[in-house]
Amino acid sequence: MRLVAATLVLAVGAIGWVAAPPPGATVAWAPAGSAPVHPGVPLLNVGAQCTAGFVVVDSGHIFLEEAAHCLSIGTPRGAEGDGCTAESLPLGTPVDIAGAAHRGTLAYSAWIAMRLAREADPDLCAFNDLALVALDPRDYPLVNPSVPVWGGPVGLAPQGIRSGEAVFGYGSSELGLGLGVLAPRQGQSIGDAGHGWSHDVVTAPPGTLGDSGSPFLDPQGAALGPLASIEVSPVPGSNGIGDLARELAYVRAHSRLRRAQLATGTEPFTGHR
Repeated sequence: MRLVAATLVLAVGAIGWVAAPPPGATVAWAPAGSAPVHPGVPLLNVGAQCTAGFVVVDSGHIFLEEAAHCLSIGTPRGAEGDGCTAESLPLGTPVDIAGAAHRGTLAYSAWIAMRLAREADPDLCAFNDLALVALDPRDYPLVNPSVPVWGGPVGLAPQGIRSGEAVFGYGSSELGLGLGVLAPRQGQSIGDAGHGWSHDVVTAPPGTLGDSGSPFLDPQGAALGPLASIEVSPVPGSNGIGDLARELAYVRAHSRLRRAQLATGTEPFTGHR
């Protein structure tokens, strides 16, 4: 049984964002040690907190990952949602980003995209839970794509993760009471769900309410995916992690973000030490 890990479930896909950079524009990242916007910062959606995942770029635009279920409408708090049927907020919904000077805008939601595509694959409906928040270009100089503490990502994990392999995450749940020591987490994979669309992990500390969307790395520092759920069974307190490689492929196939790709970190991965 899965419980979504958002503080409150609300989802959206959005159109447009502010001041488009020219096609092919390159991105100059802020220094990792001082960048206020990075994977793991809190995101606020109509009063509910979730967590930013990895940084994604497309033709010079910069996006933060978020869990799509964080912006669904009418799904009871903590309840498992079906992304192919759940109601969602309208396109263009603003999102507050901790560390940014301006609000972001929801530019993509898998839950919106799947409804429009009349998706019927039960694995996708249950586990394709990615949304992308477009940053205001005025905030681009504030961004660094490196995962705090661990460094990376060095790239995408193209084939998921094997059971027993190590995982490294970083979250910012409000339930952490602002204690920085609770932000990094480490553990291992305990198997897959949804034919590889989700990866179950156990970590210390475990992901909890508000951690939805937070980034997880594999043993090599590659981006595994965003935290999507709190598992009640078979292992209570474990978490479901989305498969980012598959989720980004769906973005490219079912939205105008045809060049969406992971932004690799500027800092080396240190989790294997």
